[in-house]
Amino acid sequence: MPRICFMGTSDFAVPALLSLLQLPYELAAVYTQPPRPAGRGQGIQLSPVHRLANQYQLAVFHPENFKSPESRQQFVDLKIDLAIVAAYGLILPRSILTAVTSDFINIHGSLLPRWRGASPIQAALLAGDPETGITIMRVVPKLDAGDILLQQSLPIQSTDTAQSLHDRLSLLGAEMMAKTIHQLFDHQLSAVPQDEKLVTYAGKLTKEQGQLDWQKPATVLEREIRAFFPWPGSWFDWRGERVRVLRAELGRFTPAKPGTITHHPLEIACGDTQSLRLLELQRPGRKALSSLDFIRGFDLPVGQVVTDAPL
Repeated sequence: MPRICFMGTSDFAVPALLSLLQLPYELAAVYTQPPRPAGRGQGIQLSPVHRLANQYQLAVFHPENFKSPESRQQFVDLKIDLAIVAAYGLILPRSILTAVTSDFINIHGSLLPRWRGASPIQAALLAGDPETGITIMRVVPKLDAGDILLQQSLPIQSTDTAQSLHDRLSLLGAEMMAKTIHQLFDHQLSAVPQDEKLVTYAGKLTKEQGQLDWQKPATVLEREIRAFFPWPGSWFDWRGERVRVLRAELGRFTPAKPGTITHHPLEIACGDTQSLRLLELQRPGRKALSSLDFIRGFDLPVGQVVTDAPL
């Protein structure tokens, strides 16, 4: 029976691991990132994949990286036939890739070669792409550049956030992973090289990207709010407070200075004369409120300029 290793860390990988547990193969080991401080109390927490693996009493390994000879030898000794990577978050050296006898595959949340890199889901939303999808590819030393084994598209809805798209893609990824494994072992798959001329990259997100710049067009800001939910979030500063914007939609066209509050419940002029209508907001330590309820308890008068540009 083929021996399989699963390598994942975040919530995105959880449905794939659950799906793998239902397949008639030997799951020899699970690799995930080490427990780390998280949350307000900064207590040490296991990754979502680690917690699930413990629940099913699976063998779990969590090396900081694969630089030490011990960590590399540990992997070699497992004698893995097929390794599956999903949102693992560690760079795998060639010595690990070549230690697998059959295949080393990755579940990637985009239609490669579009949006290689760390944030493909957010990049698709920011670009206004009509669709995204899942690519099952072979893992190679170069970032997300391996041959494509299987691919399936998924339409992006106008209301999709990074969270909602993440959840749908993770389920699709699990489904496609199972299909790929069956076809690989039955020798039914043909790998297709990626077209390097079509490559685009999705860089790592930063906290600073969440600050709303009213000089940008309203369409861009509306996409940012959806793409950056839940992290890094979208926000603006007003009178010493950081106000999070959770939902928004395009407003009316208003020839006002960007950042000006033009109408209530809450529309703010943007860089292309169109306003952005804020629908749901949140103050630090408070619950989320509709814009109508928000302005009842927070002074945001029409005619005021919120910010001219990011601070």
